[in-house]
Amino acid sequence: MSPSSREREYARRRYEDWQKRLATKRERQQRQRRRAIVAGSAAAVVLVIGAGVLWLKGGGTDDGTAALQPTTSASASASSSASASAGASTSAGASPSASAGASPSAAVSASPGAGPNPCPVPTVKAAAAQSFPSAPATSLAEGKSWKLTIKTTCGDVVATLDGAKAPASVANAIFLSGKKFWDGSPCHRLGLGGLKMLQCGDPTGTGTGGPGYQFGPVENAPADGVYKRGVLAMARSSSQDSQGSQFFIVFGDTQLPGGYTVFGSVTQGLDLIDKVAAGGVATLGADGGSGPPARAISIVSTSVTPA
Repeated sequence: MSPSSREREYARRRYEDWQKRLATKRERQQRQRRRAIVAGSAAAVVLVIGAGVLWLKGGGTDDGTAALQPTTSASASASSSASASAGASTSAGASPSASAGASPSAAVSASPGAGPNPCPVPTVKAAAAQSFPSAPATSLAEGKSWKLTIKTTCGDVVATLDGAKAPASVANAIFLSGKKFWDGSPCHRLGLGGLKMLQCGDPTGTGTGGPGYQFGPVENAPADGVYKRGVLAMARSSSQDSQGSQFFIVFGDTQLPGGYTVFGSVTQGLDLIDKVAAGGVATLGADGGSGPPARAISIVSTSVTPA
């Protein structure tokens, strides 16, 4: 074989070896991608399953915001809702804490057919922070029914409070309303995943604010763990004695483990909550199932009167 033939043969073999190595490398990369996809899918399933639990363990603060957080961890606020609710808070203890593993920047679109926002952009601002040394006496509820009227930037929401079954929480509502504690505060968290609720009651709008005290234990929690549409419940963190000022309104029947105080039921204005929910969230929080409502809504004022 001539020198030139040997060189060509050598070059041909080198090229074939290079092609084999390249094919092996591509095959290895494809296997790695397939494993990553499978692992990601499995993780997503686990996160979705765990969403309901995480929902309850949000990061609340002294007022039990984290727990039901519908707390987003206080669920990260969206820029649009941040401006609308600068200074408002979140928590659900109802904070039914939330959500499950979606990226904090992932957006949740409005429901098909949601249409334009029927609510004006809130212009009210939360009042100066107030802090109290202890929760009010349960005797303030007098063991009877009360009417709570929540004037919001989207309309009035009216609820009947049960002072017999939830005396501590009803006394708390009477006390805080009388102090104008909730005036101007945003409803900072909307849950659209395992827990369908709107969380309000934190004047800081962060989901970590509260009245300076905590109280418990949980009262009047459903024995079957089902929170019906229209239920008004207290948010809290992992401790049953961590209730404060944050509460949530359930707009879709929800199975919620752990126990949360049901202290009332909405009799008017639930359609307003539906309109807010139809807009979706502006930005998902760390729980992946809740965040600041894209259709911002704030409490203008509240009042409690005998039913």
